[in-house]
Amino acid sequence: MEGDGGAGATVGEAATPDQAQRRREQRAWYWYDWANSAYVTTTATVLFGPYLTAVAKRAACPDQDVDLLCTTNLGVLGIPVNPGSLALYTVTVATLLSAVILPVVGALMDRTGRKRSLMALFAWIGAAAAASMVFVAGTNWQLGVVLQMIATLALGASLVAYDAILIDISTPDERDGVSSRGWALGYLGGGLLLAVNLGVVTMHSSLGLTKTGAVRISVFSAGLWWALFTLIPYLGLRDRRPLAPVDTEATSPVRHGLVGQSFGQLRDTLGHLRGYPQTLLFLAAYLLYNDGIQTVISASSIYGQEQLHLTSDQLIMTILLVQFVAIGGALGFGRLAARIGAWRAILSSLVLWCLVVGVGYLVPDRAFGIFLALAVLIGIVLGGSQALSRSLFSQLVPRGREAEYFSLYQAAERGTSWFGTLLFGLVFQLTHSYRNAILALVVFFMVGGLLLSRVKVGEGIRQAGNEVPTVV
Repeated sequence: MEGDGGAGATVGEAATPDQAQRRREQRAWYWYDWANSAYVTTTATVLFGPYLTAVAKRAACPDQDVDLLCTTNLGVLGIPVNPGSLALYTVTVATLLSAVILPVVGALMDRTGRKRSLMALFAWIGAAAAASMVFVAGTNWQLGVVLQMIATLALGASLVAYDAILIDISTPDERDGVSSRGWALGYLGGGLLLAVNLGVVTMHSSLGLTKTGAVRISVFSAGLWWALFTLIPYLGLRDRRPLAPVDTEATSPVRHGLVGQSFGQLRDTLGHLRGYPQTLLFLAAYLLYNDGIQTVISASSIYGQEQLHLTSDQLIMTILLVQFVAIGGALGFGRLAARIGAWRAILSSLVLWCLVVGVGYLVPDRAFGIFLALAVLIGIVLGGSQALSRSLFSQLVPRGREAEYFSLYQAAERGTSWFGTLLFGLVFQLTHSYRNAILALVVFFMVGGLLLSRVKVGEGIRQAGNEVPTVV
């Protein structure tokens, strides 16, 4: 059966909330993108990867300048790890843990209906870990690894709820626009705090700080920002009663206890996913091309610092440019989707991502101007591909299983890709060249685009029991 397009309605029975109520909740919902993007940009993307790399180098090569290549490996649980790959491997391990933990978290959210409350809980756990990164100093890379893993896992769990709430507060025809505006506000918030941190890092001497101290204050501010602005969606959204899944005849027998119910729903979802071939195909495509996107984002600072020998100030300026250009990119691709559909718009963005990787491989050392031009292209395509992927997937999710399906989606979401980061780290460790590592990422966009081109979106939306939007 097709739903009536209402936000948070059960199939065939509940009323659609009025437009004014939807708009109020949408405005509150946007602010979580603003809140967590400060951590994603300032800490996860710009500062902490290179900072943790420097701390790890200091531990492995104590008598060597941290700007030089360190070939001495660290011992991590008995495994030799090059300091230049440590941050990437940390993200990889966190993502593998996410693959196990997040689907259970999503099942819990669907069973309780407390998406808003659990989103805030995980956000504040992640924010606490992010703020505690201020204590990572000297050669204490172990603390940095633990805090980065906690923050990554908590961010992923909070985004499972956040993305699932999109279905509750918007109709199918509204979804591309609502998702795009959320991403745009996130880029604005992340960019504004990053601009402040840029000033702190570049003017650290006049502020009486060392550069290391400025970086530590900046990562603390990102954690604090994340925690404070999460209050807006927490107060402005509402929890909803859990919904019966669309395909109730296929659900597991009732289990005693919330944990048993959650694992039962997880098993059902993995089994039912095979019954939604278009949703499954989209997830496979998204896993691949998003791994490429996330690796470009997470490795860009390391690539610029270690391979192109750009300064930290130049890297922060570049990421800041990406943030503000991405605001227009998200809104522009949202308008493009209204004309040609999200599916075609995403395919167009993947062509541009292949161009980004090719140009990135060819950028000469210390060519800051070319690197800035590449950043403009990244900004244009970044917001659109991410915002529209979220809204398109929301159309393919069976009603009543929103959070658990979005937990699978989050396994490949921002900062949690592992195929890409693993490949990038391995290629560097084997060749000692970040150029070879960046070039290898083109395969994710090509294969992901090929799979996406085979998704029959309209058929998949109908299979999920949802209303087909006017433009697919």
